[in-house]
Amino acid sequence: MPEIIIDEEFQLLLPVLDEKTYALLEESLIQNGCLYPIVLWNDIIIDGHNRYEICTKHDIPFETVSKDFDSRDDVLIWIISTQVARRNLSPIQLSYFRGMHFNADKRLVKNLPGHNQFGEVFHHNDGKPKERSTAVRLGKQYKVSSATIERDAKVATAINTIGETSPDAKRKILSGDVSISRKQLRELAVGTDDDVTDVASKIEDDSFKSRKSEKIETPKSREPFNPGTSKPDPLVATLLKTTETFYNDLLRLSRDNSAIDFKPVIKFFIDELKDLYDQISA
Repeated sequence: MPEIIIDEEFQLLLPVLDEKTYALLEESLIQNGCLYPIVLWNDIIIDGHNRYEICTKHDIPFETVSKDFDSRDDVLIWIISTQVARRNLSPIQLSYFRGMHFNADKRLVKNLPGHNQFGEVFHHNDGKPKERSTAVRLGKQYKVSSATIERDAKVATAINTIGETSPDAKRKILSGDVSISRKQLRELAVGTDDDVTDVASKIEDDSFKSRKSEKIETPKSREPFNPGTSKPDPLVATLLKTTETFYNDLLRLSRDNSAIDFKPVIKFFIDELKDLYDQISA
């Protein structure tokens, strides 16, 4: 058997199992053997990292199956789609996966002949081309707005940039061991290298404090929103935009008669409100 390779980026896409879950998996593998094959791409594990680790530790026989993909980005998309379908992910993990999917898909589209990173060309029955953006397409796939997908892309970019400085800090963010809002991550995505290094270092040594723990301006000291002004308070503007996105998503689902899809839309709206609440809480 060829040497099996562990790719750190692929491995970090998999949520870390807690001690109890890992112990249950270990016990099952010891008693029943490895019932599911380790999935490989070019001898790199793309599914089954925990099973491989436990089987190697206890000399448990296992089988492998290889999948063919045209590029690394195709592999990333496959891993992400598999994890989203298989696991109950936290809001930060969902944002990260959707953002990673968007960034990988955008790179693939950019490399297709006659395409660019902003859209894809499809043909109607009349033969006329119609452009559909990657964000719109993935928004429909994940049942969120295209704006949410674009915001998630910034979250993913920030987490990956932090990971380049400190893989341990990246793990803590994705595992939920550190509290950092998606808004803070989006700001880091367009921040300086020093900003990223500072946050990564603080997360790594457990000195990072989320903004919700900082003493910031409270709503009582803010100017009330006057509909006649051209520039409302930034937090009010964010709330209005979030509400508008939620409203538009509900209208879209109503038109599509997709009542079963309301739950993730409502959950995302609640998560966005929580992010906003964290910013204005002392």
